[in-house]
Amino acid sequence: MEYSVGSIGRVFLAKFSNNDLLLPELERLAKKEKVKTASIIFIGALREGLLVTGPKKPVIPPKANQVKFKDGWEVLGLGTLFTNKKGPQIHIHASMGKARKVFTGCVRGQSKIFLVIEAFILEIKGIKATKEIDLKTGLNLLKIIK
Repeated sequence: MEYSVGSIGRVFLAKFSNNDLLLPELERLAKKEKVKTASIIFIGALREGLLVTGPKKPVIPPKANQVKFKDGWEVLGLGTLFTNKKGPQIHIHASMGKARKVFTGCVRGQSKIFLVIEAFILEIKGIKATKEIDLKTGLNLLKIIK
């Protein structure tokens, strides 16, 4: 295990509106406010999008099991934000429910908000970290900089 110690910097409260795209809007906020490292917590609903619900098989490199969703789902999510040369790298896991169906996974792409999402973005200061493509897994993984 590797770790680093930091402290909470600025705290942002964001309200995302109907039909906003979750990941691009979070990225826009991070760029505008120059947030380099953060934790993200949110509740609300997603209209449609894509969720990765684990690997098809537990092998390296993994092949993603992707689930498209539509027609509005309640959602609760947690995420991280680390910045690299390409800009903010946002990684969100969420649990979603509709009627008696539930999905948990990684929110991807152009996932669109239904009605509202309320989010806290907690900037983390004093931690040097980034995201880089890991050659073995092909995934964009956390790298703690000492």
